[in-house]
Amino acid sequence: MRNKVVVSIGGKDYTMVAAEDEGYVRRCAALVDKHLAEVSAGGRLSQADAAVLAAMNIADLLFKEQETSENLRRQVKENLEEANSLKLELSEAKREIFKLGTRK
Repeated sequence: MRNKVVVSIGGKDYTMVAAEDEGYVRRCAALVDKHLAEVSAGGRLSQADAAVLAAMNIADLLFKEQETSENLRRQVKENLEEANSLKLELSEAKREIFKLGTRK
C-alpha cells in the first residue's frame, strides 16, 4: 500500500508517495532537512548546490555505515568459523580421551 506524506525539507513542502509508513518517511525527510540546514548555514550556496552537498554528506554516511556493517559481518563470520574449528578440536580431543579410557 502506498502512503502519501507531506514533509518539509529546506522550508519547502513535498508530497512523498512511499510504501513505507509515515514515521519512516518523516525520519528520512528530517535527516535530509538537517543536512540541508547544516550545509546552508553559511548562506552563500544556492538551494540546489546545498542540496547536492547535503546528498554527498548523506552518501558519505551511507557508505561508511555499509563498510562498518560489512566489517562486522566479516568478524562474525570469522568468529563462527573459529568456533566451529574449536568445536571440532574439542570433539577430537573427547574421542582421544575416550579411546585412552577404554584401553585400561
